[in-house]
Amino acid sequence: MMHYSALKTVLGSGLLSFPVTHFDAASHDFNRAAYQDHVAWLSQYEAAALFAAGGTGELFSLTPAEIPQVVAAAKEAAGATPIIAGCGYGTRQAVEVAQAVQAAGADAILLLPHYLIGAPQAGLYAHIKAVCDAVDIGVIIYNRANSIANADTVARLADACPNLIGFKDGTGNIQQVREIVARLGDRLTYIGGMPTHELFAEAYDAMGVTTYSSAVFNFVPELALEFYRAMRGKDRATMTRILTDFFYPFAALRDRSPGYAVSIIKAGLAAVGRDPGPVRPPLTDLTPAELADLTRLIQAQSVARAA
Repeated sequence: MMHYSALKTVLGSGLLSFPVTHFDAASHDFNRAAYQDHVAWLSQYEAAALFAAGGTGELFSLTPAEIPQVVAAAKEAAGATPIIAGCGYGTRQAVEVAQAVQAAGADAILLLPHYLIGAPQAGLYAHIKAVCDAVDIGVIIYNRANSIANADTVARLADACPNLIGFKDGTGNIQQVREIVARLGDRLTYIGGMPTHELFAEAYDAMGVTTYSSAVFNFVPELALEFYRAMRGKDRATMTRILTDFFYPFAALRDRSPGYAVSIIKAGLAAVGRDPGPVRPPLTDLTPAELADLTRLIQAQSVARAA
């Protein structure tokens, strides 16, 4: 298990990704063997860390008992790659999950939004601090949906919680993100977390958010890394080419139905011959026609990269 002070530096050193969680096609039970094979495959590439049971890993459909099982399986398969566990829901459940994934070997926690209801800043502070205080591993705040800590709250938490090591944004609120980066400086590592973040990566990089989690790394890791390197190298021509040829049509397909931000990643794996099984309800899988469209898009990229 990596100490959180060292992990903070590692997080900012390269691309991050969320492995999907594999389920059996008939029962929808966790398929540990297939999942471990996938995590081991991803770990061959240059990911700085992998997030187990995160948003793309369908945290919202896993039981509290399943989450540490997924994390332990990822940790066993990942070799030296750090594993960050998803965590969320109400405060007491989040604390229990945080402690369980620490026991399962997680190097850190990504704290996703609490369940259902909005909350004032004082409540968010108490919630996040309770999770930080409950574990000895690093914690990353994920600002998204109904859980949006402002700059004052993030600063207070950073002062109170030594193991708070990162801030991930999925809101697209440029003003707020820029203020947090400006005020906190190198106290935290800043991670882009918009759906298909490559669409936003250049703008976030300009604010000092120099890394992000790539969902498509699950099935086109070489392409994901090429884009990331172009972003870090300020290679606008390469970014524009990949955005135009792949990410814009990919996003158009993703936006055809609610929940496809996750479903399309599992479909991408099926398209490249590494079928992870279905999504769990209430999500739905892509239709056969949509899967065919995605397969053609991936194949076109493979041909272009080989040329």
